Amino acid sequence: MTNKANTVYLVGAGPGDPDLLTVKALRLIQQADVVVYDRLVSDPILALIPGSAKRVFAGKRARDHYMPQDEINALLVETARSGQMVVRLKGGDPFVFGRGGEEAVQLAKNNIKFEVVPGITSSAGCAAYAGIPLTHRDHAHSVRFVTGHTQHGDEPELNWQSLADPTTTLVVYMGMSNAPIISKRLIEAGLDADTPAAAINMGTRPEQQVVRSTLKDLPQAIVDSALSGATLLVIGSVVDLADTISWFNPED
Repeated sequence: MTNKANTVYLVGAGPGDPDLLTVKALRLIQQADVVVYDRLVSDPILALIPGSAKRVFAGKRARDHYMPQDEINALLVETARSGQMVVRLKGGDPFVFGRGGEEAVQLAKNNIKFEVVPGITSSAGCAAYAGIPLTHRDHAHSVRFVTGHTQHGDEPELNWQSLADPTTTLVVYMGMSNAPIISKRLIEAGLDADTPAAAINMGTRPEQQVVRSTLKDLPQAIVDSALSGATLLVIGSVVDLADTISWFNPED
């Protein structure tokens, strides 16, 4: 087993269940000299990192600030140049709201070798574990992925008219804090207030919670359930299929 020195691997860790790691992701994690990881990477996956590897937490630090992206970029470049094999471990997929594209650009600009290892994105993994198919011939022929979070915490600038499509499943990453705004804007844009909606909290993990409601009532349902942590919003008629095909019981 030979480490590939001076290389950065942008690795998707999936939504949390370690069994959803790809074979390549697991192999690279176990070979790494340094693992730079985000706060969304689950503890069971972190437990797979060998004791010989250095761990660097790139999520929250003192005073609840995130490590700025430019610091992460510089860290990846510097560590790779020191002759080490670096795994940049990200929740979900690096190229789906994971800022992997930004990191890849910086690595390329600095002539650092890198590879991208796709992971199961949170939308696919969490929806599947909640019993919600993102597409279904009788409900939705397309799916849209958007982020409900902005860098400065203000209202997301989205094309609400375009998103208010009853034939499309809408998946909102990082949308819990802005759920009231998202609900309001979609209804104002013409989407039925009674459209089925769900908040999937800590999806695929033993602590998974799924809160199902209607578009208009989802914000209050989230508050009533006291959800915290990684949460995905799914809006569309496919949500009701969970009545029939929900299969994952974290208590089993």
